[in-house]
Amino acid sequence: MPRQDFNDLLWFLAVAEVKSFTRAAAKLGITQSTLSHTIKRLETRMGIRLLTRTTRSVATTEAGERLRLSLGPRVAEIEAEIDSLMEFRDKPAGMVRLTLSDHAYEMVVWPKLRPVLRAYPDVKVEFSLDNGFRNIVEEGFDAGVRLGESVEKDMIAVRIGPDWRLVAVSAPSYFATRPIPTHPQELVGHDCIGMRQDRAGGLYAWEFEKDGQELRVRVDGQLTYGTSMMMVDAALAGYGIAYVPENIVQHHVESGKLVQVLDEWCAPFPGYFLYFPSRRQSLPSFRVIVDALKHGGT
Repeated sequence: MPRQDFNDLLWFLAVAEVKSFTRAAAKLGITQSTLSHTIKRLETRMGIRLLTRTTRSVATTEAGERLRLSLGPRVAEIEAEIDSLMEFRDKPAGMVRLTLSDHAYEMVVWPKLRPVLRAYPDVKVEFSLDNGFRNIVEEGFDAGVRLGESVEKDMIAVRIGPDWRLVAVSAPSYFATRPIPTHPQELVGHDCIGMRQDRAGGLYAWEFEKDGQELRVRVDGQLTYGTSMMMVDAALAGYGIAYVPENIVQHHVESGKLVQVLDEWCAPFPGYFLYFPSRRQSLPSFRVIVDALKHGGT
């Protein structure tokens, strides 16, 4: 196959995976018009429509999806093999792409990686901050960070942080005109600051546990965010009750800027784990990341 034909297939795969000419062009470092022309040329040469385009979205046709499923794993194998050749370098090198939440990044991952990466200038890390669940294989990530209870069974999982919990908090000004809830169900009558998890099916239902009894409460309120830090800011401003990681609000509770409620219902759960497919663990650049993030030397 001519080199240009192979490039056309790689560019098609880029569009098919992200379902966007704009994002694929940015990822490939080419113009959108060049990418569009290349895909049309590929479809003309094959005599098959591979992509269906609308003004807002791009989707694969039946033939295009079959090509994506066939081509994707083969390209991933080639990329993994090329990455493994980095073992012959004197120092680890290469790109590692991680998907994780803002809380995991700020409280666990970045504090651990910051000093280590200075010693490995050829190891590059791309962070994608997202509170939803991502398919790291299909979306081209090397690894992801999730709570231990939600890691897929077919992935290798390495603990990178201690157990922690979510706590319900709000400003004293909010409770000046509202009763303090003593049971999670009473949150239904309160203004609650929501968390959007698009890839997990929408708004997060707050989870509580006490004496073996588990409750999920679907709350409502004026504000909804995609990051914990923004929720804390809104709670400090008195817009309602937020359900956020304890370690980012503890100092506000101690100073009296926030009031913590329902403490006995806020149970700890397994902390953050780094999860990844087994083929990644042999790469020197990836081992640098794993070793740096391991919790407690485990």
